[in-house]
Amino acid sequence: MARPTPKTFDKQKIVAENRRAKFDYAIEDTFEAGLQLQGTEVKALRAGEGNIAESYAEVRGGEAWLVNANIPEFSHGNRHNHTPTRPRKLLLHAREIERMVGAVERKGFTLVPLSIYFNARGRAKVELALAKGRQTKDKRDYIKDRDWQRDKSRIMRERG
Repeated sequence: MARPTPKTFDKQKIVAENRRAKFDYAIEDTFEAGLQLQGTEVKALRAGEGNIAESYAEVRGGEAWLVNANIPEFSHGNRHNHTPTRPRKLLLHAREIERMVGAVERKGFTLVPLSIYFNARGRAKVELALAKGRQTKDKRDYIKDRDWQRDKSRIMRERG
């Protein structure tokens, strides 16, 4: 039986991406989570501002939270503007949260945000990954394997 293809998320506009995460962590599983945002946060994200390079997700009290994500204040906001690095609630099903908690507590995984994007309906979403940290040697092996795959595809392309 053929292995099922992994489901892809409907990313229309990617706002922030954590490129370093795929190098520093071995990604095991991905989840799509909604973000509970304030009005000026949505406007700042639509303007293309946001940074998740140093952020992480955690589960507190049965709820998932995105911590240390930086969405700068909206330039045309007034005194009701938001705080840039406040913890933001992630909207997930209870079963997904339980699965994450089990993996984090028992197996030593980390919840890493990979990207913030808007889907086709215009909703802000976060792509979360259950990941294990890589050691320096694992990173070297990853680089070596990635370079070999690139060279292999180049050779196959040249030979037809």
